Amino acid sequence: MSASKSRVLHRSLRETPPRAIGGEGVWLIGGDGRRVLDASGGAAVSCLGHQHPRVIEAMSRQASQLAYAHTSFFSSEPAEALAEKLVGHEPGGLAYAYLVSGGSEAIEAGIKLARQFFIEIGQPQRRHFIARRQSYHGNTLGALAAGGNAWRREPYAPLLSQAFSHVTPAFAYHEKRDGESEADFVSRLAAELDAEFQRLGPENVAAFIAEPVVGATAGCVPAPEGYFRAVREICDRYGALVILDEVMCGMGRTGTRHAWEQEGIAPDIQAIAKGLGGGYQPIGAMLASGRIVDAIRDGSGAFQHGHTYLAHPLACAAALEVQRVIDDEQLLDRVKSLGAELERRLIERFGNHRHVGDIRGRGLFQAIELVADRATRTPFDPALKLHQRIKAIAFEGGLGCYPAGGTADGSSGDHVLLAPPYIATSDDIDMIVDRLGQAVDGALKSVGH
Repeated sequence: MSASKSRVLHRSLRETPPRAIGGEGVWLIGGDGRRVLDASGGAAVSCLGHQHPRVIEAMSRQASQLAYAHTSFFSSEPAEALAEKLVGHEPGGLAYAYLVSGGSEAIEAGIKLARQFFIEIGQPQRRHFIARRQSYHGNTLGALAAGGNAWRREPYAPLLSQAFSHVTPAFAYHEKRDGESEADFVSRLAAELDAEFQRLGPENVAAFIAEPVVGATAGCVPAPEGYFRAVREICDRYGALVILDEVMCGMGRTGTRHAWEQEGIAPDIQAIAKGLGGGYQPIGAMLASGRIVDAIRDGSGAFQHGHTYLAHPLACAAALEVQRVIDDEQLLDRVKSLGAELERRLIERFGNHRHVGDIRGRGLFQAIELVADRATRTPFDPALKLHQRIKAIAFEGGLGCYPAGGTADGSSGDHVLLAPPYIATSDDIDMIVDRLGQAVDGALKSVGH
């Protein structure tokens, strides 16, 4: 094979990405020796940065004992310990962990568990799921159907289940009307959700699915005050479940272990992944309330679902150590203080920028949204591919960030998401914002702004 041709099916078939050959804390090292500051943890994955010695040691120790055993025959020490760590104290009533290999799998498991729960308790007519536009829940067909990312859905629309419908997102920057108070906005969204229950028949709805802080599709969008309490109340009124997708915003990213802790509610089912294992091994988990699992135990006795790599011992060992490090080094406190610093620095750098319309997020999960006109919030022409230009120029300048398009409505709008590792320093935060500023201005200049 010639050196120039890659047999890997890369994300772009027109260019082969450079090779990463090493990692060190917040830095990734390319084959040419170039160091790139990983300001987004890939896709909000690398919460402890790269090559954390404790995690590498835990993986090595586990690999030397047992790498794999199928869950139809055995459990393993790391799986039991990780589940205990996650839900042993039953946070918000979540009492069991189903350990999978990523976020999409966690969402698929949550959807199936919700469906099976209602079959077991004698309500098999509950087959509808309500989600939101401008959301993202994963790329497998069930998760893709649940999500409201128009661009990702479009080619596969004929294959997507009709069981999912979508309501307006809790995205104040684009959806709150002029003159509407935050409370009025929440009331309008709650009324719309209630109306969707009525349209489907309240007795036919299984669950509402949402990200507490919306990730890559809309760029770190926290819900307005009281929104999730209103959602919880509506679901409780009609006997539907609340499924929260914390794949991106969870596991400490917003400053609390679970993003829902800041909303005054708890879910019946939750999906986690990225920050669970910090990228050291592929892992995700579906967390479920005791009420749901007990109903299945008392009914058929088994969750009718499974994967080859459930509760993979090596993945569980890595994730367990990631979570122990977060506790031992009190990194949740650090996320709060560094997050406030990141927000402050972004406001200093972009608060008066004529093409930055919004700065938003929570903890070390922050984004800026770019607009052609601040007064009208008009996005740039999608044909300019502004987000791609920012990404390329930032990378060239030694910064890895996570820009995306379609922010406003699925086709237009540009934002840049930042999700630095919890181990970052103040100097790292300064460097991230400085390099991002240069990249944004360079990209705008390249499109004549």
